[in-house]
Amino acid sequence: MPAPYSSPFDSIRTFFKRRSALSTLIIINVVVFIAVNLVNLFLWLFTITVEMEGITGATRITRWLAVPSHLDALLQKPWTLFTYMFTQENFMHILLNMVMLYFGGRIFLEYLDEKRLVNTYVWGGLVGALFYIAAFNIFPVFRDSVVLSVALGSSASVLAILIAIATFVPDYSVNLLLLGRIKLRYIAILFVVLDILSINRGNPGGHIAHLGGAFWGYLSIILLKKGHPNPLLINWYGIRNMTRWFRRGPRVTYYHKKTGSGRQEAGGGRPVTDEEYNRMRAEKQKRIDIILEKISRSGYDSLSREEKELLFKASNKDQ
Repeated sequence: MPAPYSSPFDSIRTFFKRRSALSTLIIINVVVFIAVNLVNLFLWLFTITVEMEGITGATRITRWLAVPSHLDALLQKPWTLFTYMFTQENFMHILLNMVMLYFGGRIFLEYLDEKRLVNTYVWGGLVGALFYIAAFNIFPVFRDSVVLSVALGSSASVLAILIAIATFVPDYSVNLLLLGRIKLRYIAILFVVLDILSINRGNPGGHIAHLGGAFWGYLSIILLKKGHPNPLLINWYGIRNMTRWFRRGPRVTYYHKKTGSGRQEAGGGRPVTDEEYNRMRAEKQKRIDIILEKISRSGYDSLSREEKELLFKASNKDQ
């Protein structure tokens, strides 16, 4: 008996009814897009314009949501580091970004969890903004435009997700219209190369921000493979290592098996030493690296149930 026909609209409706992290990110972007354009329309109807760092005709809503490259303006509006990555005014801009977010996010969630998807989106946007701000304040070519320039759009965040999953499963293939099946690694490389070559051909701030998002997407997966499953803890690990030499006190011991009090013990209830703990941690990380390599070669479905459970626990550690 043939399966009942499901129209694309039914699939889209089901996707948004699930209220997943991916659908929520798309909804936020769409709602902000509609709100921004309604406000812009209202301001246009009543001929209300403001000066945005010297640009006549810029709307008040854009002025308060886009991230500026000038440091003084950024200090006055620090929230724009977050709001810019959800703000788009142009229909084609948001359409392309949301299509990429949908397809890239769907592949991302086949292998990694929703928390990591949101983290990658937000941190990709933040790093993209930092790349943009740093470039406009460092390179002489932007000296005359740094006071006027602002950035907005989710492209850096979306590219971070695409590069992250391409780094995690580089041999994953997608079927592209007219081009056939192409591995994610080549799609990721193409996007990065195009952004690099396009910096001096218009919208340099946008392309630089894209590269920042791509950098974070790549870095977050490299850190995952090296045993840092939650990229939000990067600074904590760094601070802890930097201050280790300044701390004094008795030698710290670690415990292997979790008990009700939250402490860990070895199999016989004995506290383990630093060396034993590090050895066990290294062995576990070696197993995870083997699993990740297996995914790159044969895909996620080739993993055994035990391997999938180990990878799931590692990806949720410290989250």
